[in-house]
Amino acid sequence: MSEDQSTSQPITDYDIHKILKALPHRYPLLLVDRVREIHLNERIHAVKAVSMNEEFFQGHFPGAPIMPGVLQIEALAQAAAILGIETLGLSGTGKLVIFMGIDGAKFRAPVTPGCLLDLEVEFLQQRRTIYKFKGKASVEGKTTCECEFTAMIADPPKD
Repeated sequence: MSEDQSTSQPITDYDIHKILKALPHRYPLLLVDRVREIHLNERIHAVKAVSMNEEFFQGHFPGAPIMPGVLQIEALAQAAAILGIETLGLSGTGKLVIFMGIDGAKFRAPVTPGCLLDLEVEFLQQRRTIYKFKGKASVEGKTTCECEFTAMIADPPKD
């Protein structure tokens, strides 16, 4: 992202309708429920409300439900996609943010039903249409997952 796209005023009025406009994901794979704050070209703070009704809890694990780590990373990637789409002014255009790679993923604590999973992502680097991010998921200030990942902006597949 270029320096001139940065803004000093965060976006804080970002509800589920804006999330649905920015992301192509829908239930059961939409993993961002709210965006608390976006600093264009810099960072985002989003939230996933983890409910016992999530389909993955039926098998991961019966009697001891834990949110899969890969879904925590997916939630971070979706938050990053919102940050990228909003920074570039592409919301509602149908552009996709395609996950390309994950580096240094660490899982620190379990995420269980009833948690509010905080998703904090920051831009690290841009090269053409490829972006690198650093993400951290946490519950009540305790880190549950952290990683770096890359993604690219792309057109949706043609029919």
